[in-house]
Amino acid sequence: MTKSELLELVSKGENSGVEFKRDDIQSYDLAKEIVAFLNFEGGTILLGVEDDGTIQGISREDMEEWVINICRDKVKPEVIPYYETIEIDGKIVAVVSFPKGLYVHHVWHRNHRYYYIRVGSTSREASPEELQRLFQQRGQIRFDLKPVPGAKFEDLDLLRLENYFRNIRKQDIPSNDNVEQWIILLVNTEIMLEENGKYTPSVGGLLLFGRNPNQFLPQAGITAIAYRGMEKDYDAIERTVIRGAIVARLDKKGEIVENGIIERAIEFVKRNTQSNSYIDKGRRIDKQVYPDEAIRETIVNAIAHRDYTISGTDIELSIYSDRLEVISPGKLPNTVTVERMKAGCRATRNELIKEVLRDYNYIEATGLGVPRKIIAGMLKHNGKEPDLIEEEYSFTVRLWK
Repeated sequence: MTKSELLELVSKGENSGVEFKRDDIQSYDLAKEIVAFLNFEGGTILLGVEDDGTIQGISREDMEEWVINICRDKVKPEVIPYYETIEIDGKIVAVVSFPKGLYVHHVWHRNHRYYYIRVGSTSREASPEELQRLFQQRGQIRFDLKPVPGAKFEDLDLLRLENYFRNIRKQDIPSNDNVEQWIILLVNTEIMLEENGKYTPSVGGLLLFGRNPNQFLPQAGITAIAYRGMEKDYDAIERTVIRGAIVARLDKKGEIVENGIIERAIEFVKRNTQSNSYIDKGRRIDKQVYPDEAIRETIVNAIAHRDYTISGTDIELSIYSDRLEVISPGKLPNTVTVERMKAGCRATRNELIKEVLRDYNYIEATGLGVPRKIIAGMLKHNGKEPDLIEEEYSFTVRLWK
């Protein structure tokens, strides 16, 4: 960092990526700021700068060694910062920079773990919900493999499970009355989990095959609204809440006899988007507003990759006169960015859900659904590239009419 870059950084004040600290900061307080940056998007701490931006400089002779020791002894897992010093008018400022952490970090203090996150220009202790979400984002836990408290084997739809194992996976299945063998099969495939001798459906198993997933997971579903104009309005064409198992129920021939929420969402879109008609060489041509593959891929991706740790909010499916929007709760998973998604990145948040949807051919293994079916599909259809928008707590796919 150059002197001019430092002065520019100071002039802009503290923010989500920059923190000012005097050089007499206590080791615990410095560790707190470091952990908060690591658990966010990384950041820079300027030691020797007052909160108001006044440069006082550092006086501690062993500053670098002291910072390194904090990063090793108090920050867990330990990290190695980028450390440099810059002189401004005879005063030394220590610049300590950290990238985004690969893991969820904590301060180890008095034999206790303290987890901090960055919110705006402040660092604060993470709530249990924020911490759970953070572990999931870092890929250290899989929420779809957590047990669902209170749920039992009977809360799973045995007919859907029979379809899945017999018709999709092509394997032998236990008889309907052999619950013990069914539970063994479901535990081995992570649809159920065993904890302390108790057998409970996993989050992913209940979402995929549950009789009524929303009884235990209220956030599992889609709120679908078709508006008349280009803005939200109480006077909607249709409003519905789509609930139930993700996957469809099939007969022995593989034909759908009961839709899952994917099919029901697609049907909602189709009945609320009229075809564009035109005459070509004396023949009437009906052209869909949105191509089937783009609709299907957008809905399936939202269901497969949404953050199910965010409670109290459904996936939002909104149809306007000029566009279709699907808003999925949660940021993109793991290391995925919008640009990486456009290139076909295959990282996922809910591995069990993704794998089962792949078994049903709802999604493909190549990871090219977004670039090939959504982006290229819409460009071929009407020449308009979809918007892919990541925000703090959601991800939006917007298809233009």
